[in-house]
Amino acid sequence: MSVLFSPIEIRGLKVKNRFIHSATAESMALPTGDVTDQLIKRYRRLAKGEVGLIIPGYMYVHPFGKAMLYQTGIHNDNMIPGLKRLVDAIHEEGGKVVFQLFHAGRQTKKSLIGRQPMGPSSEGRDPMFFVKPRIMTEIEILEVIDAFSKAAERAVKAGADGIQIHAAHGYLVNEFLSPFFNRRNDAWGGSDENQFRFLKKIILAIRRKIPDRMPLLIKINSNDYTPKEGITPALAGKYTKWLADMEIDLIEVSCGSVFYSLFKSIRGEVPAKSMLDGLPWWQKPLARPALKSMVGKFDVEEGYNLEATKIIRSKSGEIAISSVGGFRQLKNMEAVIDEGFSDFISMCRPFIREPYIVKKFKEGKKDVADCKSCNECLAGIANNKPVRCYKNGSTESAES
Repeated sequence: MSVLFSPIEIRGLKVKNRFIHSATAESMALPTGDVTDQLIKRYRRLAKGEVGLIIPGYMYVHPFGKAMLYQTGIHNDNMIPGLKRLVDAIHEEGGKVVFQLFHAGRQTKKSLIGRQPMGPSSEGRDPMFFVKPRIMTEIEILEVIDAFSKAAERAVKAGADGIQIHAAHGYLVNEFLSPFFNRRNDAWGGSDENQFRFLKKIILAIRRKIPDRMPLLIKINSNDYTPKEGITPALAGKYTKWLADMEIDLIEVSCGSVFYSLFKSIRGEVPAKSMLDGLPWWQKPLARPALKSMVGKFDVEEGYNLEATKIIRSKSGEIAISSVGGFRQLKNMEAVIDEGFSDFISMCRPFIREPYIVKKFKEGKKDVADCKSCNECLAGIANNKPVRCYKNGSTESAES
């Protein structure tokens, strides 16, 4: 039996194999953030397909931290019944589920949240929505930390098996960790220790709300790929050492930011036409040359976060590690686990096209994922369409 199908425990949570469904936006919730039958169906299918650990798309912990119109919310108690239905569906198929807690920070729109987006600092307009964020006050920082802890409490009530803090991709926690985004000179910035303080306080607040045996995971950037230096593999390694001291249970290694380096994060084709179609008329003349200039420059390299993962692994102590980024061939995934670079393989887009791919790997029916990283699925999400494979021949609907 392949090492990919050997069980492993995370703080007492038994996971039946080494595959993680890495969280991605689904654009399947109601505008209120409530869970829908469509969302439940998606994750029931993945659990039935024997994905070891399922992390659904990012759940916003505060109304001002919402990033997308149809994003799932965990920001008030009204969300709990729907979230429980989601958990129950995954458990009924033998799956395990971890909720990813999230705040958009500056990476959202005023039209969506009803106020100017905020971040640790106010420097710079982003190149996508042209937002200049408002600097957060001390009171707002403490309010967001509290929102994360209350969201964790709701996850427990909904029956989730664990929690993941989203600290990557240019969103709020990543913004505090990154010297590119965080230009503060108070207790929340100005040094590596102060930049880490926001995440540290969130971890401590969440730990007070969850059972001792509930795993706490974190998704971090190994490289921000911002115009000026942000998080680098070396700084990510330093943060990893501190996370190990705090007894975090698993680190998922990713990279990039939505506004400054989207295609460094997802790699593959740049679906320029599909992305332009969803923009308002006034943005298209500005975005068209930028998108076209990216075409052909982000070819997928299998395991493109692996070298950074090795650095993080060297600092992680007993923390489990999962690497995400372009894995498609079974033999390469096995090698990563066998050589001790990672304990899990995280995937996203292959599961969008083939929700039963893990089961097929296990049964010897496949050894390579069909996904070609065309990224039309992610262009659909950007246009508020539900996540699915928009290429002909997708097996998603056929394997319901």
